Amino acid sequence: MASSTYILYSYTPSLVGAVIFAALFLLTTTFHLYQRIRSHAKYFNPFIVGGLFQIIGYIARAAAHYNKTSTVLYAIQQLLILLAPILYAASIYMVLGRIISFLHGEHLSYVPVRLMTKIFVGGDILSFILQGAGGGVMSSGSEKTLIIGQWVIIAGLCVQLLFFGTFMISSGLFHLRILQSPTEQSERTMHLRISILPRNWPNLLFTCYAVSLLIVVRSAYRLIEFVQGNNGYVISHEVFLYIFDAAIMFLVMVIMNVFHPSDVLQNDGPAQSSSSEGSVDRSKEQA
Repeated sequence: MASSTYILYSYTPSLVGAVIFAALFLLTTTFHLYQRIRSHAKYFNPFIVGGLFQIIGYIARAAAHYNKTSTVLYAIQQLLILLAPILYAASIYMVLGRIISFLHGEHLSYVPVRLMTKIFVGGDILSFILQGAGGGVMSSGSEKTLIIGQWVIIAGLCVQLLFFGTFMISSGLFHLRILQSPTEQSERTMHLRISILPRNWPNLLFTCYAVSLLIVVRSAYRLIEFVQGNNGYVISHEVFLYIFDAAIMFLVMVIMNVFHPSDVLQNDGPAQSSSSEGSVDRSKEQA
């Protein structure tokens, strides 16, 4: 296995921490896969892939406990853990577009729904490419390429934060407008309950806000980490990785397990319910 004479870690990666989070991400990702199969929610495919990235990334990190000089293990864990939240974001962007379409509120969105996925996911892809390229450059293990890779990753993180900020503003503005000018569908599903927990579009939007804010906090942490450089205080203390990345991203996945979008964005949504009710009424009239 390829190794580097350059110091890749300022500490010995925690075996216990890596194994625990690999197991936790395995559990939540498996449940997401079950929810995906049950609901046929294709827009959650990137989210599940992000979970797989986390699992493999922390397995590689556990292996790095025994081989701190391996550039292969360093590259795997660095790239996959770094890129996973971008895939979460892609699914969240698509959820907003589906909420707007589900509520027939296209006229209330400042960003055209037909362009929304292309714009935000396009920004996500750009961030993915930049961060992936930066991580790839860093994995060579030399001091010069490490610095270059860090700044490429910083550019990718800035792009991610820019598009995420725009997304949150767009979501908030749509939310305000549909509360002021509710559609028939939004009023019908405002107080929908499927279980003990309220499952309706306002709560789904608040869920998107919550996980988006968590991803922003994580991205801000990563930005600080790479701006400080390889000798910085943040990157030199592993505890920050587990608090501001691993734990936060696990929480994002669990929140989306509990408030899964498919519970609201069902195939038998308000539009179909309305048509069914209309058919019943027409049958009664004919009788």
